[in-house]
Amino acid sequence: MNHYVPPYTITSKILKLSTQISEELTKLQFTSTTKVNPMLRKKNRIKTLAGTLEIEGNFLGEEKITAILDGKSVLGTVRELAEVQGAIKAYEKLDEYRFDELDDLLHAHKILMDEILTSAGSFRNVNVKVGEHIAPQPHMVNDLMLKLFSWLKDSDEHMLLKSCIFHYEFEFIHPFSDGNGRIGRLWQSVILNSFNPIFSFLPTESIVRDHQEHYYSAIESSTQLGESTPFIEFMLEMILKSMQNTLQSDQKSNYKSDQKILSLMRENSNITIKELMEMLSMSESGIKKVIKKLKDEGTLSRIGSLKSGYWEVLSGMEKNDE
Repeated sequence: MNHYVPPYTITSKILKLSTQISEELTKLQFTSTTKVNPMLRKKNRIKTLAGTLEIEGNFLGEEKITAILDGKSVLGTVRELAEVQGAIKAYEKLDEYRFDELDDLLHAHKILMDEILTSAGSFRNVNVKVGEHIAPQPHMVNDLMLKLFSWLKDSDEHMLLKSCIFHYEFEFIHPFSDGNGRIGRLWQSVILNSFNPIFSFLPTESIVRDHQEHYYSAIESSTQLGESTPFIEFMLEMILKSMQNTLQSDQKSNYKSDQKILSLMRENSNITIKELMEMLSMSESGIKKVIKKLKDEGTLSRIGSLKSGYWEVLSGMEKNDE
């Protein structure tokens, strides 16, 4: 059973994309996006949830998902609301899943589909056809999934590629009667998260949603070719785009934080860090980090002590904000 290896070919495009992703990962780690900006983390998680659900035809969207997360009531069909609640709960446990344990994937499916399927958390016992693809017969599913997880656990392949290969093979097997797309995308995030936690904060699912036709055609092309290579190339592109977008969002968000802090200090040179925290809904470490950056840039100076002194804004940088 341990000798099963899913078929794929490492192309020059895969190597190039893998290198680019490694470079972007270094930038993300350097900027510590995930630690500095909890608002961006929440925003990205909402994008992820909306993206993975929209691919499956649930269009409640980011605004309503945000409201649900905030404990508010929203309008939607029973199924739509159950799908959102299931996705929220399944992604909340992303850090707890063991990427190479089949039982954990079954548990994730149970959480995701519990209010929708009576068979949530169990493999299908019916034949399924997805487009032109006739999935393996039900009696084969358990053995195929055991082999896939055995490969996932034992393979020396890079986790980045393993996540893409797994995602394709999982969709090919289509082990559940419903929820396969959502679980496949979630599990790719679980695998990537085990490689580097930064991946769990990337809204890759929303990028896939924006390229949905290409997503399905990449699955189809891989099936026709008999190996996951086209799908690996596609998913690496999506991961790269997701990283680039997150870096840009973080830079914009940080720039706005800089401007807001400078503006408030200009209005009130005696403003305290605590007051800034309350007015901007930022953490103390977040405020202090921005202040240090502004001091290092020569944009801000502290005259006197932190207790009895005041702030002096040394340039009109905040006026440049459009």
